[in-house]
Amino acid sequence: MARTGLYKSDVKKARDSLLAQDINPSVDAVRVALGNTGSKTTIHKYLKELDEDDGGADGRKTSISEALQDLVARLAAQLQDEANLRIDAIQTQSVEKDRLHSEALSAPQREIAALRAQLQQAETAAHQEAATHGRTRETLQSQTIARHTAEQQVADLKERLAENDAHRQSIEEKHQHAREALEHYRQSAKEQRDQDQRRHEQQIQQLQAEMRQLQQSLVVKQDEVTRLNQEGARLVVDLSHAQKSLYEQQSHNRQLTQKLEALQAIEQRCKTVEAQLEDKDVQIKELDDQAAGAAKQVEGLAKRIHELELTLAAAQARLEAQLVMSEQLRAFMRHQDTSEAKKPAP
Repeated sequence: MARTGLYKSDVKKARDSLLAQDINPSVDAVRVALGNTGSKTTIHKYLKELDEDDGGADGRKTSISEALQDLVARLAAQLQDEANLRIDAIQTQSVEKDRLHSEALSAPQREIAALRAQLQQAETAAHQEAATHGRTRETLQSQTIARHTAEQQVADLKERLAENDAHRQSIEEKHQHAREALEHYRQSAKEQRDQDQRRHEQQIQQLQAEMRQLQQSLVVKQDEVTRLNQEGARLVVDLSHAQKSLYEQQSHNRQLTQKLEALQAIEQRCKTVEAQLEDKDVQIKELDDQAAGAAKQVEGLAKRIHELELTLAAAQARLEAQLVMSEQLRAFMRHQDTSEAKKPAP
């Protein structure tokens, strides 16, 4: 390619300078005199025009060696231009391949990023479900412990109620025995009084004789009656206490019944929580399956990325080899240009 601002007058000055130094004004020599700038084709064209101009004036003809040098210079320039075009084409193809590889890699990378985000969301949801499951299990465990405790309390209260019932039955039996004894005593006293009244008229004399003995017996009887009355009063007090205890026990039983109803409601809620836990377990299993599928997709994408990376590495290796070849070709061309420039003029 011609240097910007390279004119025919510049080529003429360089050629005249070489001729003044007895140097053959070849294309390479003129190009070196111009500071290694300008296209060899353009320089050759200007030299040819200058030779034609000079030929019309002095009739000088170009020698065969100069013609051969010009031909070699033109071929070298054409080869250089073709090499530059081929290098440009190779570089364009390489850039396009790099762009295509980048586009091919960007889509899987975006897919991987999306899958990683989905996997992260699934793992977060799984952790949240596991935490909720753990809290629900803890709640269920505490409710189960509370239910067992309440059941144990109910069993203890039932046992105490049975003991109180047995104690109340014993007190009632004692009270019944006391009533029977008191009734028997009253019946015996009545019968005794009847007998004494019937015998009074018949045995007035015997009674007078036995007055002292009867009085003593009466004192003993009165003491026994006093004792029996005291025992009856005590039994009445015991019966009152027993009735009071029975009323308290009945009130306590009503409270226990209310607690049992509350425990039944708690047990129903526990069953509901267990059903919810089963649903959560099913959901967690589904999330695990989704995570496993996502992991398989990530593994497939990783294999695909690996294959693409191998393809890209091979393409880069081929591109580097082509660049090395182009550099070697350029070095060869520069060497040829240098050799032509250093070649002495005939």
